[in-house]
Amino acid sequence: QVQLVESGGGLVQPGGSLRLSCAASGSISSINVMGWYRQAPGKERDVAATITNDGVTNYAYSVKGRFTVSRNSARNTVYLAMNSLKPEDTAVYYCYYRPRIAGALGSWGQGTQVTVSS
Repeated sequence: QVQLVESGGGLVQPGGSLRLSCAASGSISSINVMGWYRQAPGKERDVAATITNDGVTNYAYSVKGRFTVSRNSARNTVYLAMNSLKPEDTAVYYCYYRPRIAGALGSWGQGTQVTVSS
């Protein structure tokens, strides 16, 4: 079982920046994908950015060039640096982990609120 604990959300003005962190603990596979999904009010949960254990990243089109996902595999931690934030980035951001094994299920953090508003 894997536990994910997020931190770093909050209220920021449009154009501002935030950095999210997520620490994983428990039965961590060294071959995995970690990252961030987000869910805005009334919408489905969608991927924001992910990164594999060998550094391959994937971004939603709407955040490319503004968000950067990174990780410290030795510490089982993943980060999301968010710049040039827009009101439409307002959402609950969820940390995600999944072993890169066929049929493996993912784990979710409890979520952290990011609000972009003036």
